Amino acid sequence: MDLRPLPGVSLKHFTAHDVKSRWNVLQVRSVASAQTAASFLDSILGRMPFAVKAIQVDGGSEFMAQFEEACRKRQIKLFVLPPRSPKLNGGVERAHRTHTEEFYEVADIESLEVEPLNEALRQWETEYNTVRPHQALNYLTPKEYIQCLHTITRKEVMCH
Repeated sequence: MDLRPLPGVSLKHFTAHDVKSRWNVLQVRSVASAQTAASFLDSILGRMPFAVKAIQVDGGSEFMAQFEEACRKRQIKLFVLPPRSPKLNGGVERAHRTHTEEFYEVADIESLEVEPLNEALRQWETEYNTVRPHQALNYLTPKEYIQCLHTITRKEVMCH
């Protein structure tokens, strides 16, 4: 997602969104390149609370070359959406809206530099995944939903 907080300032927001649990990993970069996307893959693998077996991306050039190679090396299946098909990427598009409305539009962001912004974004990511209930998850947080899926109790029935 392109971020343009001020005239002449352009940042790239990356979102990894698990369609089942709604768990998100977020990061801002100054450019969207195959190198930054491959680096974001490391963040995804380090911050998702489960193994990542496949990734679906839009057809942006940042998801080619080095990113494809990084996925191949890690034995992660890569699915590339056809051009101009945002409906096929609805989970990420909806997550972008939430992050825009509940973080970028309201957060007291002290700096538009990449590292301080990423620190604030990591705090929001933690809140989004562990504190904020999600209507699509029957008002559980993604963390609660994942715990629920891994627990064989009566509560598991409530996950679905």
